[in-house]
Amino acid sequence: MAPHSLKKNYKCARSLKQFYGGGPFIVSSDGSFIVCACGDSINIVDAVDSSVKSTIEGESDTLTALALSPDDKLLFSAGHSRQIRVWDLETLKCIRTWKGHEGPVMGMAVHASGGLLATAGADRKVLVWDVDGGFCTHYFKGHKGVVSSVLFHPDVDKNILISGSDDATVRVWDLMAKNTEKKCLAILDKHFSAVTCIALSEDGWTLLSAGRDKVVNVWDLHDYSCKTTVATYEVLEAVTPVSSGSPFASFVTSLDKKSKKKKTPSQETHFITLGERGVVRIWKSEGSVCLYEQKSSDITVSSDDEESKRGFTAAAMLPSDRGLLCVTADQQFFIYSVVENEEESELVLSKRLVGYNEEISDMKFLGDEEQFLAVATNLEEVRVYDVETMSCSYVLAGHKEVVLSLDTCVSSSGNVLIVTGSKDKTVRLWNATSQSCIGVGTGHNGDILAVAFAKKSFNFFVSGSGDRTLKVWSLDGISEDSEEPINLKTRSVVAAHDKDINSVAVARNDSLVCTGSEDRTASIWRLPDLVHVVTLKGHKRRIFSVEFSPVDQCVMTASGDKTVKIWAISDGSCLKTFEGHTSSVLRASFITDGTQFVSCGADGLLKLWNVNTSECIATYDQHEDKVWALAVGKKTEMVATGGGDAVINLWHDSTASDKEDEFRKEEETILRGQELENAVLDAEYTKAIRLAFELRRPHKVYELFAGLCKKRESDDQIVKALQGLEKEEFRLLFEYLREWNTKPNRCHIAQFVLYQTFNILPPTEIVQVKGIGELLEGLIPYSQRHFNRMDRFVRSSFLLDYTLGEMSVIDPETETEYRKDKKMEEEVIASVSAMEQDSEGVDQKTPSRKRKSQKSKDKSNKKRLVAEANGNVIAA
Repeated sequence: MAPHSLKKNYKCARSLKQFYGGGPFIVSSDGSFIVCACGDSINIVDAVDSSVKSTIEGESDTLTALALSPDDKLLFSAGHSRQIRVWDLETLKCIRTWKGHEGPVMGMAVHASGGLLATAGADRKVLVWDVDGGFCTHYFKGHKGVVSSVLFHPDVDKNILISGSDDATVRVWDLMAKNTEKKCLAILDKHFSAVTCIALSEDGWTLLSAGRDKVVNVWDLHDYSCKTTVATYEVLEAVTPVSSGSPFASFVTSLDKKSKKKKTPSQETHFITLGERGVVRIWKSEGSVCLYEQKSSDITVSSDDEESKRGFTAAAMLPSDRGLLCVTADQQFFIYSVVENEEESELVLSKRLVGYNEEISDMKFLGDEEQFLAVATNLEEVRVYDVETMSCSYVLAGHKEVVLSLDTCVSSSGNVLIVTGSKDKTVRLWNATSQSCIGVGTGHNGDILAVAFAKKSFNFFVSGSGDRTLKVWSLDGISEDSEEPINLKTRSVVAAHDKDINSVAVARNDSLVCTGSEDRTASIWRLPDLVHVVTLKGHKRRIFSVEFSPVDQCVMTASGDKTVKIWAISDGSCLKTFEGHTSSVLRASFITDGTQFVSCGADGLLKLWNVNTSECIATYDQHEDKVWALAVGKKTEMVATGGGDAVINLWHDSTASDKEDEFRKEEETILRGQELENAVLDAEYTKAIRLAFELRRPHKVYELFAGLCKKRESDDQIVKALQGLEKEEFRLLFEYLREWNTKPNRCHIAQFVLYQTFNILPPTEIVQVKGIGELLEGLIPYSQRHFNRMDRFVRSSFLLDYTLGEMSVIDPETETEYRKDKKMEEEVIASVSAMEQDSEGVDQKTPSRKRKSQKSKDKSNKKRLVAEANGNVIAA
């Protein structure tokens, strides 16, 4: 068998985070995403794989109501702060906010046109707002209790608003009424307790209202009369009508045919109710007939805390025949669908999205294909997730206390088995294929902290407990298809340690078992009689994890002393010690045929190690709390981590893909580099500069700008090159200019490019450049230094001007100036020559003293004429 190549990197491919903490939620118009309240933030969750697409951070305000515009572009939120906020879902920014109620907003609804927003408040008022202007258009008062729900009529032409309150009434409001007394069209007061939910039928003329008085009232909106009252005998939290043309409508039709009661000539109304019992029931209003009721609830509860976790809190019919969405009290989303069989249709739980997992204590992959992940949390159940969609496929419930540990295997018959250890001091054996418990083991006197299956024969498993004992449980004679769990028997028992046993592991050949304990030691025992072999001493704190090497005669232990050690089984000596974690190491597991291993700890880190070199290859930080659980796939070697932050991360080996990406990137860089050189040779500077930015070559960018500055028409070409840059490339340009500006031999190029950049970019675009503040802080000091130096040079040049002026030295004119002012200079020269001739004639006739004074006078006249000529040239 060829050796596996060493892994160099893992990537977090998928994460399951807390996305719903209870409270309001809203489904998009196409059912593709769900907007959920999670504490003071808002999560936008994909309805398929429950991944968080985006998060809107709140302002420490507990949310009480959410609503979406009909086009799913605007989100409305309100909380205890009484602030109503409007969010743009494309930019995730708050575009408008106002405060209107004197108490928290308890419900919201958006008009079908998208222009009006209705809010129901704890201040007993119902307000209607203009969405664009943010001002109040309607003010309705009359309820005597908290208004919990509000609903616009779906027909745009019918200007009706309906509200339900804790005062046991439903009120219908007229949006077009001008007279205050005529605003309330009707008061529907057939309830005897708080109204929890209101809904309209498909035709818009039948109103359903459900309350805590355990009845559903069916109202006719033609005359606002109560058509019938359906007694459900449970506190209701949600009611939704069945739309025609949906799978539920065909399901209801088939149920109606089986009903023994005769149809009445009036139009029938079918609706679904959900409440405290946690079951879905379908009703027919005529005759108050319950057409369908689930045999048992899909909500798992413990016997000690049954009432707090049982029941549904809300429901909504998903569009596009996606099913019925039900929300449970323990932050789960159930999606029910109608499945058509050959004989009859039935209602099944098609998807379960878990909004919050609580602290994760253990997890393992299921089956040979490792398509599922079994997770133990701070609950009495084991949740099995689909790795692809990260939705909860099913739940294994039966323990009376929290499940602390689990392990999985594939039996000889092909069934996937799961063993769990719980705080209720029992172990349970599950058949994951049939999703049933087939065995229960009792006998421990403490919490069962660790369990492990045999690796070869699969005819036993071991358990370690807080009672300090190690037990071997036999699976011989157990029927994997048993409908009722049988009592498991133990083969052997030993008092293994002086303190709690935290971890157990079975060797590949089922000959040895290793235990790790709170007493800072690990012990190796020979199976099946649990004969002591050796004790591993050396850790300074308790041992959290033990595991046998798949190829060598050694054991790996992870401890609270921040180290991982590898021990020889033969003599119990420590072969290697790995240090790197900054806190307790909670789990460690071998990968790559024992040549590498991964570890996780209380520091929230996942580390990849090389056994031979004792080197930490990579460190990953994707958790915000202790990482208690670590699972490694035997076939795919996919890694799963979970911890105290209730987050499950799936990691895939990305060594091969990273190598391919690196090779592809290198090849592309070579091709683009050649394209850059060709552009320089062809004098296509705009293209060359753009390619240099894409290849991140600042020196090449400088050479191109320096070459352009030497050309006559440099301004136009530089402007053309800068106009072809993107926002990210402008950020890079400012970074390059900041570096060039610090060097005297490059600052003139930097200042010239900076000048052209500020000329073509308006200030509104400059301030949008990422990190522009920091970049300008680096540019300004050096630019001031350069301008101060130039100012000193200019002042120094005045002395040179004065000296040249006194020496009567005229700077040579440029060719353009010479052509332009040639005639003026000829006139000046002619006048000077005439003056010299006149002065010579006078010198011959006058005394020497007078000639001297006349000569100095002529000289001053000559200077004056030359100065005037220079002034005229400069002015021209």
